[in-house]
Amino acid sequence: MQPEVSVDKHAVQIISLVSIGAHPTSGRARRAEQDARAVELGLQLAGDNLQVLHAGNAEEPALRAYLGMGLSELHVLEQPEGADALIALTDYLRDSAAQVVLAGSQAETGEGSGMLPFLLAERLGWPLVTGLAEVEALNNGTALVLQALPRGQRRRLKVRLPFLATVDNAAPTPRQSAFGPAQRGTLDTEIVQAVTDELLTDQSLQPARPRPKRLKVIKAKSGADRMKAATAKASGGGGQVLKGLRPEEGAAAILKLLIDEGVVR
Repeated sequence: MQPEVSVDKHAVQIISLVSIGAHPTSGRARRAEQDARAVELGLQLAGDNLQVLHAGNAEEPALRAYLGMGLSELHVLEQPEGADALIALTDYLRDSAAQVVLAGSQAETGEGSGMLPFLLAERLGWPLVTGLAEVEALNNGTALVLQALPRGQRRRLKVRLPFLATVDNAAPTPRQSAFGPAQRGTLDTEIVQAVTDELLTDQSLQPARPRPKRLKVIKAKSGADRMKAATAKASGGGGQVLKGLRPEEGAAAILKLLIDEGVVR
């Protein structure tokens, strides 16, 4: 049985950072999936007191999808394309009274490196929690949170305030965006000084390439099963032992195997 969340929604200041997402198939602009989870978690913690922050183009229609989640306002730090959001976000958060800042673990557009939360926490001097699944309590200048670990495990952490946290698929599923509230919500725009992101402007972006296929994947439920599979003798007579070949012939045989297994195309 999970403990009840102990959070005073009127006493805590929570900010959720959002960005422009991209549909994985069509590439159409949309709300980013993990950023929407950060908004959902923020709404559960702070309710109407949640502040949602975006650094970029305020004219992007996809931003209104966040307003459709029940927000009355979305604050935008107006920046041109190619500007570095890190500088603007750092200055804004440092001057704010935010105690918890939530963000998706990785953007769906732009560099998509996942480094922004780490760099932001480093500049602010705040602790960073990755894979935040739930906030159980906020009181006495500390937070009790659950961190998602591999294979569905959870780890309870005690973190001092203020802190920054990233969320992924372990966070609550975001609510649907309604068209009416999305159109009635307000985009509060603030012009900030633009600093060119040299890393982004000096490089060309290209779609990520799929990782090479692994030759064999041993599927076992326990360590004993994996050890048994690793130490078992090979079965079947499909193998071929090559001896006394020239280097060129051996290399050709290895290349043929890799092509047959789909590792090399």
